[in-house]
Amino acid sequence: MSTLKMKEAALIYLDRSGGLQKFIDDCKYYNDSKQSYAVYRFNILINPSDVVELDAELGNHILHQPLKAAQVFQSVCFIAVKTLSLIGQLQTENQINIVLKLTHLPPLPSYSLDLCEFPLDYTSQRFYMIQGIVIAMTTVTKYTQGARFLCSDEACPLSKGFQYIRVHVPGATESATVRNDFLCDLCSSALEEDRKFRVLGDKQIVEIITSQALHAFQGYSNNQPFRFQSLTIFLRDESVNKMNIGNEYKIIGIPTCVKTSQTSVCIEANNITFCNPKVPSGISDHFRCLLSLTSSSCWKFTAILANIFASQIVPPGSYNLLKLCLLMSLVQTSDRNKDLEDCLDILIITSDALLVDRLLNFSINLVPRGIRHPVSTEIFPTLSRNKYGTGAVSIQAGSALLAKDGICFIGDLASHKKDKLEQLQSVMESRSITVYIPGKKFGDDIDQQMTFPVQCSFWSFVDMDSSSRKNMQKPNTLIGQMDCSLIPANLVEAFGLLINCNESSPCHPFLPTVQHTLKKAIDPEGLLYVASKQFTTEDFEKLLAFAKNLKVEFSLEAERIIHGYYLASRRIRTDSVYGSKLSASALKYLVSLSEAHARLNLRNKVIKEDALIAALLFETSLTLKYGATVFCVAPNAVFPFELYDEEYLEQRDIYLTQCQQQLLQFIATYGPGTTIFASDE
Repeated sequence: MSTLKMKEAALIYLDRSGGLQKFIDDCKYYNDSKQSYAVYRFNILINPSDVVELDAELGNHILHQPLKAAQVFQSVCFIAVKTLSLIGQLQTENQINIVLKLTHLPPLPSYSLDLCEFPLDYTSQRFYMIQGIVIAMTTVTKYTQGARFLCSDEACPLSKGFQYIRVHVPGATESATVRNDFLCDLCSSALEEDRKFRVLGDKQIVEIITSQALHAFQGYSNNQPFRFQSLTIFLRDESVNKMNIGNEYKIIGIPTCVKTSQTSVCIEANNITFCNPKVPSGISDHFRCLLSLTSSSCWKFTAILANIFASQIVPPGSYNLLKLCLLMSLVQTSDRNKDLEDCLDILIITSDALLVDRLLNFSINLVPRGIRHPVSTEIFPTLSRNKYGTGAVSIQAGSALLAKDGICFIGDLASHKKDKLEQLQSVMESRSITVYIPGKKFGDDIDQQMTFPVQCSFWSFVDMDSSSRKNMQKPNTLIGQMDCSLIPANLVEAFGLLINCNESSPCHPFLPTVQHTLKKAIDPEGLLYVASKQFTTEDFEKLLAFAKNLKVEFSLEAERIIHGYYLASRRIRTDSVYGSKLSASALKYLVSLSEAHARLNLRNKVIKEDALIAALLFETSLTLKYGATVFCVAPNAVFPFELYDEEYLEQRDIYLTQCQQQLLQFIATYGPGTTIFASDE
């Protein structure tokens, strides 16, 4: 009686939810097909909440005994086929393969699997929800959905018909579905597969890790040892190619234990949902107050941010130019518009690699996907053999794909070999990486290739203080130019910003840094400055998370300045022999810099003041690469004074206003076809 009641509830649910009509449509497809089938596969979408309200026992079966629940729906569907004459060729109930697709699970702890907790439950054969980031995936291969077996004894009644049907169930290996040692229940003769009725499906294997495991890639351990382990996800049929490397997903599935060369726990995926990052509602009260106090200026807020940023690593007022650029790069790490290439890559020339390394490592920890590339691993995807022996090739993510919508800090460029640097340059120019899969090497007949978008910003530095580099440096022939001959010229050009941080540059006051280092050595955990107490690391995390999700648009005036500066700069840096020194990506970087400064100011519109900062930063970078031009920008143009108090901020605003007039004059003189309107026009 209990089973009959559940069947009635299942039929009512199918009718109310529209599932019955979809089932009828699927049956029509099978019935109209000229192909003969041994197994008829149907997906049924299940909303557990609706089922529980209709019939608690059926809902309980779906959540905790899904294989038995599938048998209930299988019986209902078979009766429907026979009653309504939906599929003429169908003979037995075994031929119907029902796959229950759950829309969600109850938001209760008992339905979630935490990858940080061991052991994982793989014995209950029920649904769980698990969340993780894809770090590896295989190519798509085939598996057996279902097969027909016949008794080998022709005198046996079961040597005909569709009595012996085997279908794949969660956790089953290929040998569990198809092998040669099955026996007939009636006469004990061996069963033989009727191969022309074998049904194949698509299969893909994915590995995920919990987002908490990213701490292992951020150079951050909080002095506490920890370990993490990836979990294998099996995707089948409709779920194949639904997951991408680097993305985070919520997966509903059934944990199982797979025994290959080693026993491991895996998940048979049932439903996959992409995880959208949480958007914070606002910023801290301290930053809100600071924004209000500086509202009269378009430059003061970001100047103060840069001044006080990372005061745990360097004293306030030092490395302001670098810190401003880092903050601007950090706010460009969102996936607001995947068609817009708004990454900001930064290359730093420094004589204090240790301090710069600490500053960059501190900064990447402020965003969810800040990845410090381990030298012993690969930046870009690599190939390996799949450990489950399915014949598929496993593609391992690499640091760049793992840093999706974030920062990939690759350390000192000198630590990478020439071929890796060439690959880095190619990726930074195209923002994609193509993986070639040789068929012969991995047991396939044909070669394959897969292309992955690279959606992260790259940070790196070059230590000019090493003895080998000091001896190799050449004297500069142009005013403002740095000797970058140790770095491939095309690679330098691929980085959007080139920043000089050495003892003689304004962004590196020497004495305060020494005092800071000595104090931190005495009291590593101490907060040495008032700014460190007022504006905490958590405050900066909230600020960046809020700012990077702002949608910004260009004002007409800012757009004209950016295009005008680009055309003028391109014109004066073009010669008849080598052509233009500005790459095609220069305009993209100018746009990205302008957007970043607007976001850091928590504005939704890019204005002319943002365009000025973008032009000054970009021109400073160009000067380091190629030398100064008629638009002569000082190395400390963005921070011409040390920011002690309000008076110095006012002086900086006056200086930047003068720079703006010089920029407009430069555009008017060297930018053909551009029109710059004064504010009153």
